[in-house]
Amino acid sequence: MKWDKSEKMFHRAQERIPGGVNSPVRAFGAVGRHPFFVERAQGAWLYDVDGNRYLDYVCSWGPGILGHAHPRVVEAVQKVCARGLTFGAPTAGEVELAELINICVPDVEMVRLVSSGTEAVMSAVRVARGYTGREKIIKFAGNYHGHSDGLLVKAGSGLMTQSVPDSAGVPAGYAASTLTAVYNDIESVGALLEENHGQVAAIVVEPVAANMGVVPPKKGFLEDLRRITKEQGVLLIFDEVITGFRLALGGASQYTGVHADLYTFGKIVGGGMPLAAYGGSRDIMSCVSPLGKVYQAGTLSGNPAAVTAGIETLKILMEDTGIYERIDARAKRLAEAFQSIGLTVNRAGSLLCAFFTQDSGERAGSVENYEDACRCDKEAFAGYFNRMLEQGIYVAPSQFEAMFVSDAHADDLIEMTCETIAASVLTNNRQEP
Repeated sequence: MKWDKSEKMFHRAQERIPGGVNSPVRAFGAVGRHPFFVERAQGAWLYDVDGNRYLDYVCSWGPGILGHAHPRVVEAVQKVCARGLTFGAPTAGEVELAELINICVPDVEMVRLVSSGTEAVMSAVRVARGYTGREKIIKFAGNYHGHSDGLLVKAGSGLMTQSVPDSAGVPAGYAASTLTAVYNDIESVGALLEENHGQVAAIVVEPVAANMGVVPPKKGFLEDLRRITKEQGVLLIFDEVITGFRLALGGASQYTGVHADLYTFGKIVGGGMPLAAYGGSRDIMSCVSPLGKVYQAGTLSGNPAAVTAGIETLKILMEDTGIYERIDARAKRLAEAFQSIGLTVNRAGSLLCAFFTQDSGERAGSVENYEDACRCDKEAFAGYFNRMLEQGIYVAPSQFEAMFVSDAHADDLIEMTCETIAASVLTNNRQEP
């Protein structure tokens, strides 16, 4: 493959955009190459400006559960765009999407639409503080909740990729109110709650961690979180920006059987458009202005084009109940392919991650938390990534991101991928980009 046009575009981008990209992991720095620039996408495929085609397992980092440019979604968006792109006033679509979210996740009796996952989690945390009258929150090392100041503490995702534990520009006061526990370790949570008795407003968690690679909750972990938060009057926030409507139509609460107080959604809920949401019980959400004193606003919140994409995507998922069985089975087949050549694989539904773990220490071959994920061989991963890309298969350019399976990944494409996985991982001679 050749990337001449992408190479020129990247140099051009670096003149006007920090690092040449608008989100750090897109720079491909962790895999030792420059990024390709996408021209279009259809179904399971991406096409770059050089004419290369890639089987896409990034799926725009999660939204593409139906595949790219699903005809029904595109047609619906085109129709609504012809009537105007933004009004800054209520539309019927906002009401319909809120009702659909409630049908899928009954715990979400009231919901507020925003434009990004960062906004959704930031707002949910503000609601928790306003509702409880407390200031501190607990998060988990390796869980990523967007780039708001108070949550960039031992975050996952691109921060792990770049080996940056925190962000410059975040006042110490913000970080001081964020306490960090160990994912899958309920004792670490209990210790923090005891040390800060009566001061913690909420615990925010990815119910299935997907930003330090995929790390599912150990048996009983979420149940214990639910128990301990109820006992101490602490709100439990499920950050479902990734897992919402992907693990199941009802998200993590349906998948795990554990119910939170507040939920945040992104990616799939907007059907690939910039839209996110946060919500919970009527009692808690009544704190939000104009009903209550917790202020949150946004000019483009509930944007009609994004709302329409979300409505159509959720309707398709509700109508075709077989989608989740299909993508789960296909992800399972990919996981088996990785396992057959000795890699550690974590999977939850259609989310999976193959870890290039170091063969040392008593926890070798197991990834259950942030510390385990950090033991991975990033150089080995980079070699695998580049060999896969040369074969026309695009996986996330970071050891610490998920692999996403969509309904457009037909069985024959899965089998082709399995064959390529074996060749790409077992090849010793890394192809330089």
